[in-house]
Amino acid sequence: MSSGLETTFPRQYAATRRFTLGTPRNIQISADGHRVLFLRSKAGDDPVLCLWELTIATGVERLVVDPNDMADLDADLPAAERARRERAREGAAGIVSYSLDDEATTAAFALGGSLFSVELAAGTLRSHATDAGVFDPRIDPSGRRIAFMIGSDLHLVELDGTNSSVLATDDDPLVSWGRADFIAAEEMGRSRGFWWAPDGQSLIACRVCESSVQRWWIADPANPGVAPAEIRYPAAGTANAEIGLALIQLDGQRTEIRWHSPVPDVDPFEYLNDVVWSEGHDPLVVRQTRDQRTVSIAAVSTAAASQMAVVEQRRITDDVWVELLPGSPSWSALGLLTLEDRADLDRRVLCLDGRPISPDDIHVRSIAAVCGTTAVVTAWTDSTEIHVWAIDLEDESRSRRLTSDAGVHNVVAAAAVAVITSTSLEQSATRFVVRALGQDLGDGAPLPDLVAIQNHAATPVISTAPEMLRLGKRLLAAALFLPTGHDGRSPLPVLLDPYGGPHAQRVVRSHLPHLTSQWFADQGFAVLVVDNRGTPGRGPSFERAVWGDLAGPVLEDQLDALDAASEKYPFLDLERVGIRGWSFGGYLATLAALRAPDRIHAAIAGAPVTTWHLYDTHYTERYLGHPDDYPSHYANNDLTAEAASLQRPLLLIHGLADDNVVAAHTLRMSSALLAAGRSHHVLPLSGVTHMTPQEIVAENMLHLQRDFLLEHLGSVPPGR
Repeated sequence: MSSGLETTFPRQYAATRRFTLGTPRNIQISADGHRVLFLRSKAGDDPVLCLWELTIATGVERLVVDPNDMADLDADLPAAERARRERAREGAAGIVSYSLDDEATTAAFALGGSLFSVELAAGTLRSHATDAGVFDPRIDPSGRRIAFMIGSDLHLVELDGTNSSVLATDDDPLVSWGRADFIAAEEMGRSRGFWWAPDGQSLIACRVCESSVQRWWIADPANPGVAPAEIRYPAAGTANAEIGLALIQLDGQRTEIRWHSPVPDVDPFEYLNDVVWSEGHDPLVVRQTRDQRTVSIAAVSTAAASQMAVVEQRRITDDVWVELLPGSPSWSALGLLTLEDRADLDRRVLCLDGRPISPDDIHVRSIAAVCGTTAVVTAWTDSTEIHVWAIDLEDESRSRRLTSDAGVHNVVAAAAVAVITSTSLEQSATRFVVRALGQDLGDGAPLPDLVAIQNHAATPVISTAPEMLRLGKRLLAAALFLPTGHDGRSPLPVLLDPYGGPHAQRVVRSHLPHLTSQWFADQGFAVLVVDNRGTPGRGPSFERAVWGDLAGPVLEDQLDALDAASEKYPFLDLERVGIRGWSFGGYLATLAALRAPDRIHAAIAGAPVTTWHLYDTHYTERYLGHPDDYPSHYANNDLTAEAASLQRPLLLIHGLADDNVVAAHTLRMSSALLAAGRSHHVLPLSGVTHMTPQEIVAENMLHLQRDFLLEHLGSVPPGR
């Protein structure tokens, strides 16, 4: 952080984009295992990401491309790139993504809608003459050409700048080639819509038709002269985009990839989850049914371009839903690897051709890489920690954990090299260590550290050491934060600070995610963070306990944990309890204020989902089913219908430019509260999306929330 003025935590939190700036990211390893490429800004308050290269043998880092030396190209970001960044919750600037060829000789990237490539050894930067509006460029594995998007069209250019062409386009403005649809990017983690063949001689690309998707408009009320932005939003129960695939040759010739349906003209596999195209294998197409209870993994024969047949390799089914997981499926030398939830085992397992092969005591989280006959995965035995494991595909008994320190660890691996990212409760700085995996990962020998990647993230002006707890009859993972220097006896109002929804954990052994909770504690609260049923880390049955009811089990667990904590810590004042949350956490905060006024005395709800009919198909229907089939699920989880129950102070906060949880959620809730005669507060944020990246907003939002809680819970911390 810049010196001179006093730095407060809210100011630092906002300026550092939640302490993400200056941290290495988008890590890739060269095929020969000699170099590591990554993005990083120069300082913890610098938002401009640069491209760096680390030579492992020498430990020397080299700045390859610095966007600060170029024009302010981010000022002209294409609308499609802004949307892509919103889906990815990307708040940085500069080179936010890049693509490498197989040998890591050349990188391609976009800046401000212009296309660039850089020859890594010499650092030679090339600006490619294309039309404006470039996004999502991807260099082919052989390093000879780049495919990229402009608007709704897929383009191609040779690396030397010759033979620029449009590979796929359509006269229909509602059809795009090569783009990820909204549902794929927002809910499936698939940000791409085209995939290179391993030899670089063809591509597979998505055809997305949005003609059936309903139109919504996002207005900017603060600027009435600006026309509303039209979006196509597939709300629960409505039509999704129609997704097709085609194999495209370099001359633009394309052949549709067809899959046969048992019912004529009806395709039960409505969702395209992923395409996986690996060297030595036909591409895999991963599709999912609308009810999400079946996933089909099928291989596409590319031998004859006129007949694109698919042959199913694996079908995964579940009585509730099939979870989509990073790295699954992946090919190995011994067969197809998948991650699957097994109800009989109540855990998530790594499977080889459908047979579980991961150790019995771990829950596998992702497949990070396949190195020979070893799968490198992330997994947990305790929900508060994530570790890196090497699973021996030939001999399960030789599998072993590659990380030992308590904390959260992730990994990028290739060839015989791994970059392991580690965080802990005790250290605020994330560590990035390059290690040699070796040829035999199962021999029990420790992995040698080769070199560390520098982390320039800012050091927080506060620190935290929460009490990690297991609370209540379900032994819910929880973390308790007290004001710095609290005597352990003086009564404290309580602030529940959950997310509470699927796919996200708050209670982990990592320092940075807890700093905001500690800051609120230092304002005079005992802050309790609880991971309730529906959150990951405790097995399939724990996650699936919320099917059909996103309200009851979630709120019950929060209150059970509160009671259990008060028994252990009598100084928790249960007559002064508040709750705050964003997104699903905002839903939970509103829910608590409505259904538990005897327990919750003030609530802050940021970007809350208040009526699930207004949220998207893939997420909502996974947990509540299709509204035509399960209308009671939607009625029972609709908060606007319970507006008359409000008895406590409620602050609703919403970004008016939010295209994920649209502002209609808060506006309808406010209207329902007004109709019921219930006093409440609404804070509209002009020009703010779901991720609130603006510094002034991020900083002052913390102050406003603190003041609201202090006003209604009647606590003033010492010294204020």
